[in-house]
Amino acid sequence: MKYQNFIDDLISLLIKEDIGDGDHSSLSTIPFDARGRMKLLVKQDGIIAGIEIAKQIFNRIDSDIKIIEQLLHDGDKIKFGDIAFYVEGRIQSLLQSERLVLNVMQHMSGIATTTADYLKCLEGLKTKILDTRKTTPGMRVLDKMAVKTGGGENHRMGLFDMIMLKDNHIDFAGGIENAILKAQNYLKEKHRLLKIEIEVRSIADIKKVMQIGGVDIIMLDNFDIATTREAVKLINGKYKTESSGGITISNLRDYAECGVDFISVGALTHQIKSLDLSLKAVN
Repeated sequence: MKYQNFIDDLISLLIKEDIGDGDHSSLSTIPFDARGRMKLLVKQDGIIAGIEIAKQIFNRIDSDIKIIEQLLHDGDKIKFGDIAFYVEGRIQSLLQSERLVLNVMQHMSGIATTTADYLKCLEGLKTKILDTRKTTPGMRVLDKMAVKTGGGENHRMGLFDMIMLKDNHIDFAGGIENAILKAQNYLKEKHRLLKIEIEVRSIADIKKVMQIGGVDIIMLDNFDIATTREAVKLINGKYKTESSGGITISNLRDYAECGVDFISVGALTHQIKSLDLSLKAVN
């Protein structure tokens, strides 16, 4: 799994945060060797996500915990009353895992469901929807996995896997030309193969970028519909195009119909509601 080291670190933090020096509620009431079974119950319609991460959490808590029957998979449509899986193991371990699994799966399922809702607006168009770095601190890898589960695409993971020259970089660097040339020279000096994306704020900026060249993606920042259409016509497929800023689910298709390759939407990960799920004992 990509970025597995991030996932491992996050699970360690989740366990430390919730269990600390022990789940004293379970330790005090449940015999050590008592075994049981639970089911993951769906209580809201949407898209399910995070089952594969739940398996890792169960395994970290107790390698003896097993999902004995998996009825749903990440990315499946779900409705109220569905059962995602049945899990079996020592009851103390199941109870220690319960909230960790639910927190992750509810959060990821909320993102996947939101992403799927946005994608419905793009049916029949070539435009792809992207996430951003507006993610839950420490949980970015899961947020981005959930976007993929919901049918979206991932933008860069962080500051390390793409050069993205935003307005502040351009202003501090002394303009578009300086920013692009410095980025190109940096990659040569460091022997790095990273894509370069540059943010533009006007048609004049686009003309300047195309004059200089050497970038992969042009981001149209806060362009209105008419200007976006003009920009796409000017760029004419010479560079990939991305619309960003002020785009909501209500105007998403209007921007996509301008012909941009990508639309990035921060709301996929920072304006979502967790999906309602629960883990219940099975007698």
